[in-house]
Amino acid sequence: MTAKTAVKKGPARKSSGVDPDLKEGNLRRLNRVEGQIRGIRRMVEDERYCADILSQIAAAQEALRAVGRELLRNHLRHCVARASAQGGEEAEEAYDEVVDLFYKNTR
Repeated sequence: MTAKTAVKKGPARKSSGVDPDLKEGNLRRLNRVEGQIRGIRRMVEDERYCADILSQIAAAQEALRAVGRELLRNHLRHCVARASAQGGEEAEEAYDEVVDLFYKNTR
């Protein structure tokens, strides 16, 4: 099974390791993003000025990108490092997965 298939069809997977401070920081960021999205929704409902709404959307997207960067860093430190140390097919699948993640996150 390839890494791509495992992501789509495999059972829920767990991280090889998560830094508790990283997790706490990401949860705080996600809570802020959630609030930003609710605010954007209210702005749309209230027919606020388009440029103001677009600015808020950009801020929410950047906050999500920050969470993504931290998750990618954690993934490399723990999951990919573990697979790389084991070598073989597991390492190759991890490398393919990282390449796919970089591709998806640079679009």
